[in-house]
Amino acid sequence: FLDPDSDLMVLSFVPSTREDDPLTIEEASATRDIVEKLEGSQRLMLHGRVNPNQPGDVEDMERLKEFGVVAYKTYTQWGPSGKGFWMTDEVGVAFVEKARKLGVRNICIHKGLDFGPRSYEHSTCRDIGPIARQFPDMNFLIYHSGFVSTKPEGPYDPKRTDGIDALVTSVQQAGVKPNSNVYAELGSTWRFLSMRNPDSAAHAMGKLFKHIGEDNVLWGTDSIWYGSPQDQIVAFRTFQISKELRERFGYAEITPALRAKVLGLNGAKVYGI
Repeated sequence: FLDPDSDLMVLSFVPSTREDDPLTIEEASATRDIVEKLEGSQRLMLHGRVNPNQPGDVEDMERLKEFGVVAYKTYTQWGPSGKGFWMTDEVGVAFVEKARKLGVRNICIHKGLDFGPRSYEHSTCRDIGPIARQFPDMNFLIYHSGFVSTKPEGPYDPKRTDGIDALVTSVQQAGVKPNSNVYAELGSTWRFLSMRNPDSAAHAMGKLFKHIGEDNVLWGTDSIWYGSPQDQIVAFRTFQISKELRERFGYAEITPALRAKVLGLNGAKVYGI
């Protein structure tokens, strides 16, 4: 908070067994209490980690809500036995239904940035469109936007079964329109793109603005892993999709208004700030 130009952050979680959770909700809440002593209010929001394919997590959702979580966070590639799940599976649907019953409308789903070959298919986004269509009154925040760090991003390819293209295909086939209830989050994704391959960055951002919606692209840095996110902020403030790519593929120009949306206004809206 003191180093970068960040006013608001979300403290999220990593997948783990219940016994080996490296960060408890109690510790997260205590961290939020520390941040609340800084200038301003609501500066740190909390997720609640739920992996519905392990016993106890869905049952614990009511307790997590008592800590004022703004979303439930899940990892579809992860499972206690090494096997992931789909949001459209019985356990995934039950998870969303429980969140809806509890009045927590935001479901954050780690997609892309895979954990290796085991259950790799569950790291892809093919279930996102169908679950968003099934629950139009819920928000689905796709952490990392399905991005695969080992493959470049290019023009939209409907034949590709992973990466950002898989997210685009999933929402299109399900009839989920841009700027509706699917959101693309940029944590780690923007860092990999902007620091490594500007062309991939242009295609990735262009596709997200075009197919997910200019109101539904959410800033994220994953700064817990990399330190201060200021370099990522500066890079986005100066980044532009070339006129050639905009004209050829119908990508949006990154205007000051669009930068402001991505850097905070979109996130503020979905989190009710």
